[in-house]
Amino acid sequence: MEPDRIRNVVLVGHSGSGKTSVAEALMFAAGVTTRLGNVTDGNTVTDYEPEEINRQSSINLAVAPFDWHGYKINVIDTPGYSDFIGEVRSALRAADLALFVISGTDGVEVQTEVIWKLAEEEGIARAFFINKLDRERSNYARVLAELKEAFGTSVAPVEMPIGSEADLRGVAGIVSEHAFLYEGGKWKGTEVDPPEELQAEIEEVHTALVEAVVENDEELLEAYFEGTMPTPEQLVEGLRHGIADRSIYPVLCGSATELIGIDRLADLIIRDGPSPLDRPMPPIHGEDEFKTDPNGPVEAYVFKTISDPYLGRISLFRLFSGTIKADIVLGNPRVGANGKLHNLFFMQGKEHDNTNEVSCGDIAAVAKLETVLSGDTLRAPGSDVVIDPVTIPSPNMWLAVAPKTTHDEEKLSTALAKAVEEDTALSLERRSETNQTVLAGQGDIHLEMALARMARKFGVEVTTEVPKVPYRESIRGRAEVEGKHKKQSGGRGQFGVAFVRFEPHPDGAEYEFVDAIKGGSIPKALIPAVDRGIQEALARGLVAGYPVVGVRATAYDGKFHSVDSDEMSFKMAGIQAVRGAAPNLQPILLEPLVTLKVTAPEAYMGDIIGDLNSKRGRVGGMDALGRMRVVTAEVPLGEVQRYTIDLRSITGGRGSFELEFSQYEEMPPQEAQKVIAAHEAEND
Repeated sequence: MEPDRIRNVVLVGHSGSGKTSVAEALMFAAGVTTRLGNVTDGNTVTDYEPEEINRQSSINLAVAPFDWHGYKINVIDTPGYSDFIGEVRSALRAADLALFVISGTDGVEVQTEVIWKLAEEEGIARAFFINKLDRERSNYARVLAELKEAFGTSVAPVEMPIGSEADLRGVAGIVSEHAFLYEGGKWKGTEVDPPEELQAEIEEVHTALVEAVVENDEELLEAYFEGTMPTPEQLVEGLRHGIADRSIYPVLCGSATELIGIDRLADLIIRDGPSPLDRPMPPIHGEDEFKTDPNGPVEAYVFKTISDPYLGRISLFRLFSGTIKADIVLGNPRVGANGKLHNLFFMQGKEHDNTNEVSCGDIAAVAKLETVLSGDTLRAPGSDVVIDPVTIPSPNMWLAVAPKTTHDEEKLSTALAKAVEEDTALSLERRSETNQTVLAGQGDIHLEMALARMARKFGVEVTTEVPKVPYRESIRGRAEVEGKHKKQSGGRGQFGVAFVRFEPHPDGAEYEFVDAIKGGSIPKALIPAVDRGIQEALARGLVAGYPVVGVRATAYDGKFHSVDSDEMSFKMAGIQAVRGAAPNLQPILLEPLVTLKVTAPEAYMGDIIGDLNSKRGRVGGMDALGRMRVVTAEVPLGEVQRYTIDLRSITGGRGSFELEFSQYEEMPPQEAQKVIAAHEAEND
């Protein structure tokens, strides 16, 4: 396929709007499938993972290509649930058009606006399909008004429904001003005049569409002012340019489950939708430049990694430049190594269609590139172009995970590594201060699905708990102590004495050791051992078992024995110095604060702010984001480790949030005492 005959479309929108149903309807209409897959029945092409079938909801992006009148359309179906926003961000990079599927009953929902902003950042064209207009309480006019209110006057309907709810029987084209009626999910095959009751409204919308098109073409605008209307061909061409340069966002409508308007949607995608030649290049760095050119150097972006039990690692990529043929050798700048692309294929859901060549602008997959991860660039040798990876949101929920049995320890390590490779929105860390392995993600459902997938693929079962908060301890007091270690057990003994002054660090640094020994009271070679002992003791905590920070320790005197003194003796002296000073250091507990940004409709802001105040949060301000409001607050991490569940309860799923670490701050005494008491109880 030449690039101008390829269309890459990503289906996005709020959960439940019918994205997967639209993908199924398009494939059925194109003859790819012989039956219309149903999400409820678990037999769709793009929702094929057992976890998706059980939930009856997408949790991974999936690609489904099909041919439509000589054009190749790559549809990317994405999850609508906020926990899986990382999948959406990755899919947007691979697409040329973001098709927002909107429920005709629910209208514009929170994820619609969140994803709109992401598509805007990616710079790709956008369009709408108002779905489910055959359902009870669906309302095309209301949803269209919501779209215009949320996304501006560039929202331009190019279709209107004929009939409503159970009486939905077709769509009226605004450009052609003809009606397309359906029976049994099929267009009757002839264009007819729209119903008389719709003609006045269609003419009004047609005029608005004409005005939107001519505004972007000086010749058409001048002719329009002189009373000459653009021809249907000029209107189609103007619409195509308006979609590509993101000055027009067309609105189509119908019902995926009843196949009403689906063929019209596919027609618009190939006729008016942008090709890879129209897509702005993704952000890059490097001295070279590139553009969509089949004869140019190969530049591909890996937007998804899948662990397959038979093929190993599968890398889904979008080819932005050049042509890839089987066994081509490409470089991966992240690891500084080349790899041969031997197993090339196109993916149809979980099915593979082998190929020897991938055209410029197309989406394909390659297996067994073990060093390639999502976000990597695959490029021709000699090129210095690196396509910047998409930004994955920071985690907002954490789980401490451990194997159920010691037998599963090695399997768990492998499974966690594979999970993080496959899903870039997951992250993994080992917290030494709490001795826990922590898996972080975008919410409770995200983590639940990741663990379910691990259990299925790797046969490993885990126990989970809310992670311990990584508190810190610090000091307010000062103390000068003698740290003494003396041990005699026959033969050579151990002896070391260090006089150490402890005080809060004046600059707030975590730790500083000052060597103020004079006169050789401790040999130079043994002074570092005192430092190591002090650090080891401070790492164990003074009152609650958490590392002590903000300390300056000055060793100013000591004693040694020419035979019995060694490094271990003075390390123990440093430990004893900390123990001896502890009662006078006035230890305090520090807690981590995070900056929390909560996005939700204004109606929920009162409850959200009240809840943040109850969590000891400090609300900093509120901003507008379209029809939504964004409140920013600093909140203790310990209060919001499961905030995704709290916010869902408050907003009914219409809220979302992001958080990032801010700073450590002294904990209120009454709260600190709870942590200290819990530590003492655990020790008992």
